[in-house]
Amino acid sequence: MRENAIVNDLTTGSVGKTLITFAFPLMLSNLLQTIYNMVDMIVVGQFVGKVGLSAVTIGGNLFQLFTFFAIGFANAGQAIISQYLGAGDKKAVSRAFGTMFSFIQSCAIVMTIVCCIFAKQLLMFMNTPQEAFKFGLDYTITCYLGLFFIYGYNIVSATLRGMGDSRHPFMFIAIAAGTNLVLDLLFIAVFNWEVFGAALATVIGQGVSFVWALIFLYKNREEFGFDFTLASFGIDQDIFRRLIKLGLPMCLQSTAIAFSVLFVNSFVNAYGVVASAVTGVGNKLAGILNVITLAFSTSGAAMVGQCLGAGKFNRIPKIIRTALIVNLIFASLLIFTTVLFPKTIFGLFNNEEEVLEMALSYVPCAVLMYLSNALRSPFMALINGSGQSKLNLAVGILDAIVSRIGLAILLGITFGWGIQGFWYGNAIAGFVPFLIGGVFFVSGKWKTQKLIIS
Repeated sequence: MRENAIVNDLTTGSVGKTLITFAFPLMLSNLLQTIYNMVDMIVVGQFVGKVGLSAVTIGGNLFQLFTFFAIGFANAGQAIISQYLGAGDKKAVSRAFGTMFSFIQSCAIVMTIVCCIFAKQLLMFMNTPQEAFKFGLDYTITCYLGLFFIYGYNIVSATLRGMGDSRHPFMFIAIAAGTNLVLDLLFIAVFNWEVFGAALATVIGQGVSFVWALIFLYKNREEFGFDFTLASFGIDQDIFRRLIKLGLPMCLQSTAIAFSVLFVNSFVNAYGVVASAVTGVGNKLAGILNVITLAFSTSGAAMVGQCLGAGKFNRIPKIIRTALIVNLIFASLLIFTTVLFPKTIFGLFNNEEEVLEMALSYVPCAVLMYLSNALRSPFMALINGSGQSKLNLAVGILDAIVSRIGLAILLGITFGWGIQGFWYGNAIAGFVPFLIGGVFFVSGKWKTQKLIIS
């Protein structure tokens, strides 16, 4: 592991080069994660049809809501670990991992039980079309049983990223993606297990990835500084307090945004399986750009945390600028492709004519989603890396409750725009984190704030 890579590069080399070098394996990881998720939709869309595609879309949105819990606390753990590493306290890094692992995996067990009990009610809340309900139930319950694995993967990956290692998380997700692809084709195309087969392939892929990640950490336990005894998984009260203080707002922020998307999509789903399918494909297309933007948000946050821990404030604007330039270049390419070849792109998922016709009206919303993804990513890296828990919560409330739900209701119901109003409300809300993060960056308050580890 190159756990000191970023720390060493704080005083040598180009910031932009260091960021891109660190972000590149994350881009590949996110690309595989995107392919991982898209394979389910492509295979289901081609072999099961628009009803199956609708079920995977709705079930995937629900599953994502609960995975954001792990992502929020894992990102908080990453920020804590990166600042400890920047300050040179390796023992605290080990205690942070043990605390994060025990807490998040305990939550995974509780979350799995609750989600399975209320699976039907959750699908009803989403206005799941009746013809897709059984498929949706098969998909969600199976995926809920895999929460322990995906929570575990996020814990290990966040820990390694906080230590400057983005290469091994890429390897873990590559294993999951490859396993998922093979099993998707086997379970759906050969065994004809339909949507259940897609969910089972996903869970098995996640399980294999998590086990492999744990084996890697165990083999490197001396270098990692974690002995894997039962006592090492104890919860350190001081670190747990920091994890909750930072992680709860981050979790609420991401969960609030995910819930607002579910809320808006519940109105969209009421328009039937075609509308649900088109929205799901549109979200997956935005996920292609997320390959880039999420990589720079995650790696940028780790670099910001270590720069703050080491007192290298002059490096942070260069991190923001590099991430912004790269994001906008890739966003422009995706906008160009989607505007010129919409039917070809949507047809990869499902080539039924009614789906392709509705997809044409979705294109302007897709363009807005691409731009908002590109703009908000660098500034969320600054907010997360500096441990701004209150600002994170503010972003979640304004993005989710005020903007996304408010605009969707205003445009879709009050103005009578129908489904396009819900689409546009969701897309425009994505610019809120960019506005808030931009003001925070310009204010310079990140230079004088107290560190999480202080």
